[in-house]
Amino acid sequence: MEIQSKTSDVELRRMHSGSKAAESDDAALGRLGKKSVLKRRFAFLSILGFSCTVLVTWEATLILFLVGFQSGGPAGVIYGYLLVWAGTVSTFIVLSELVSMAPTSGGQYHWVSMLAPRSLQKALSYVAGWLTLCGWQASVGSGAYLTGTLVQGLLILTQPTYLPKNWHGTLLYWAIMVFGVIINVSAGWLLPKFEGLLLVLHIVGFFGVMIPLLTLGPRGETKEVFTTFMNLGEWKTQGLSFCIGLMGSVFAFVGGDGAIHMSEEIQNAAVVVPRSLMTGIMINGSLGFAMILTLLFRAGDIEQALQENPAYPFMAIFKHAVNSTAGAAIMASLIMVLATSATVGLLASSSRVFWAFSRDKGLPGWRFLSQISARTSIPVYSVAATTLIACVLALVNIGSSTAFNGIISVSIAGLFSSYLLVSVLLLYRRCTGGIVPAGKVSIGGNRSSAVTGESAPPILWGPWRIPGALGIANNIFACVYLTFILFFSFWPSFSHVSPQNMNWSILVTGFVAVFSTLYYLLWAKKTYKGPVVEVEPRYVDDGFA
Repeated sequence: MEIQSKTSDVELRRMHSGSKAAESDDAALGRLGKKSVLKRRFAFLSILGFSCTVLVTWEATLILFLVGFQSGGPAGVIYGYLLVWAGTVSTFIVLSELVSMAPTSGGQYHWVSMLAPRSLQKALSYVAGWLTLCGWQASVGSGAYLTGTLVQGLLILTQPTYLPKNWHGTLLYWAIMVFGVIINVSAGWLLPKFEGLLLVLHIVGFFGVMIPLLTLGPRGETKEVFTTFMNLGEWKTQGLSFCIGLMGSVFAFVGGDGAIHMSEEIQNAAVVVPRSLMTGIMINGSLGFAMILTLLFRAGDIEQALQENPAYPFMAIFKHAVNSTAGAAIMASLIMVLATSATVGLLASSSRVFWAFSRDKGLPGWRFLSQISARTSIPVYSVAATTLIACVLALVNIGSSTAFNGIISVSIAGLFSSYLLVSVLLLYRRCTGGIVPAGKVSIGGNRSSAVTGESAPPILWGPWRIPGALGIANNIFACVYLTFILFFSFWPSFSHVSPQNMNWSILVTGFVAVFSTLYYLLWAKKTYKGPVVEVEPRYVDDGFA
């Protein structure tokens, strides 16, 4: 009886703690004017797994190895990766500060509404919403396309007579999207368990690939690896070529804000999301850098690898290193499985952006897209919309892979534009004293500060932030880095431009801008007023509740 009593006390304390955490999460949403309608199924480890497996940085460094190599050579790949990693850490710090202040699935467009001057709130928030949405939708397409073509690369590795066709890639793309839908909507409990399991595979798979390469691969010269630059794009200067080659490393870090858009499904989101973002970027960044060094030192004859597998030369490098087609296929299959898991996470985050923006009446069909399944508490219609758009876009790949690559290339432009917008506005607010600690808010203050960002105090700092001059310096660096990357994201890979190697992201980004503007002027202007206030925010002693 004594043991039962102690067990009961423990359970009661756990229930009480869980209740307090739930109340805190509901209060954090309440001060933003939002109701808590999604179940909070993610804890720290499961959302850390989500953050790591959406980024899949070490896997992406192998998949996208050729982008940096042809424009920078081995030295350009190494130094470019370090620069991008530093810039991504700085950007993630800014995003972590913002999600700690406002842990909402809307992310960027909600923060813009909160940070912008009142006269620009509505327009800038709407722009940020479309940029974020298009960036995430393109990321879903990118993930499924890369995974589908990875399967084709495996077929080339194991079946040299196989002739890849575009329609093969599209069918594989659709199969991966179906798998992502099953994981996302079949049961609410499945996605967190799936992501937690994949965190283990993500780390174990890294060693499963790196150790065979290190022990069996041909040894490279240190001086050649760290000092050899290349300019296969035939640009006028090596510096310009280096900047263009950065895009391979940049793409390896795309999707880092995925956990942010799951905020309304995470316990203690204001603290857990920033911790998972920063922990994830340090884990992924370290693994990615180690994998780059391993590949460059054990690559052997890269020209031969390019001839054997032009799309994914890393598979041929694996084969030469372990001297076994079967061994190389197993190593490459690990990467393919983890890339598939990334698509699952990308679909989840993209659907939450769809749902949140629809909840605030920013999209066509918002009444339909904003509905939540009563059985699973998942925005099923938003998941379906994201999937349907991705699958329709895949039809373009059948006719022209160049045109399809142009569509999905908007992922960097869309997401980095939204990052830059919120970073600039946060810098403006912190430099003008527009953000105060929650404990300094007086009872009975103006409620509009949390919603409009105009009345004093406009915003409350969350529990996670970089204070003082250090925070300002980091914010400035993030703005400079994002501007730099955004500028070069529109450049083609080769100086001699043709329809086949042209970077069409500027055209796609322009089309999105025109379409969203027309939709706003003809329809959304009447319905979209910024983030909808669903509940009345109020103050308590330590801030909003």
